[in-house]
Amino acid sequence: MKYILNEKEINTCMIGTWAWGTGQNGGKIVFGNSYPEQQLIETFDTAFAHGFNFWDTAEVYGNGTSEILLGGLIKNKDVTVSTKHFPNKKYKNGENRIALTSSLSRLGLERVDLYWLHSPKNIEQNMKELAQLQKEGLIGSVGLSNGNVEQIRLADIVLRENGSSLTAVQNHYSLLSVEREAEILDYCIKNHILFFGYMILEQGALSGHYDAEHHFPSFSMRGLSFGKSKFRKIQQLIDYIRVLGTKYNVDPSQIPTAWAISKEVIPIVGLTKPEHARSLSKGINTVLEPHEIRQLEQLAINSGVKCKGMWE
Repeated sequence: MKYILNEKEINTCMIGTWAWGTGQNGGKIVFGNSYPEQQLIETFDTAFAHGFNFWDTAEVYGNGTSEILLGGLIKNKDVTVSTKHFPNKKYKNGENRIALTSSLSRLGLERVDLYWLHSPKNIEQNMKELAQLQKEGLIGSVGLSNGNVEQIRLADIVLRENGSSLTAVQNHYSLLSVEREAEILDYCIKNHILFFGYMILEQGALSGHYDAEHHFPSFSMRGLSFGKSKFRKIQQLIDYIRVLGTKYNVDPSQIPTAWAISKEVIPIVGLTKPEHARSLSKGINTVLEPHEIRQLEQLAINSGVKCKGMWE
């Protein structure tokens, strides 16, 4: 499947940098781990060398520290970048311009390829402002994250009224949220809106590397939201992911990614180690059989576990 953004073909996988941030909303608080900067630099270099040149970040990831690190790494490189603004509860005139200007400064860019409204708040005011920023050449394309069908439709209407259109949607999408997102994905496909899925691996729960006996760090957001009891409920799903990983000779974490790609979703995969990049490069072309896709989904449904972030 080929996808086009700003008249340019893009990778079928985008690399996420949520865990790269430090401090509040950074890797330690959210994932229970912090990563040495040199390790992340080596991760970027390895991913880029393997052809991954589409990178996603946000102003809230470590309060801008993720953007700063990524910005230092993309200098003089042919990459596609997306970042996001988390809007105020009450719209403030010019807030997107202020946020975008700060993000561009941290990234060292004059223009960002894809700019997201990180939460569907005050859609009419925010989308009008984003359309203007796009006209000025500061944004290549506009996206909406964490919206439902009605909000996505409204965002597109407002943008079209202002000479633009909604290019992309970025929502939580995994085997444990597929039922909730089915209507949204179908709407996006029918209306030629790119659909990006984050938390494909549920922060590692579906990577095949964890289970009830080997679970997340206790004092982390993912540890609090995904405890031992949930792991027990999805054990059969984890076991099947591991079986398919063995069958296709890839790390089991590549199986949920391959599943997402089969659904016409562009997965956003977080990388924090060079070996993760090498593994993704090997596994991204894995093509699952139809009955395997159905079995993965049925096991997920049978588990009764449905994941939803506190921000959604």
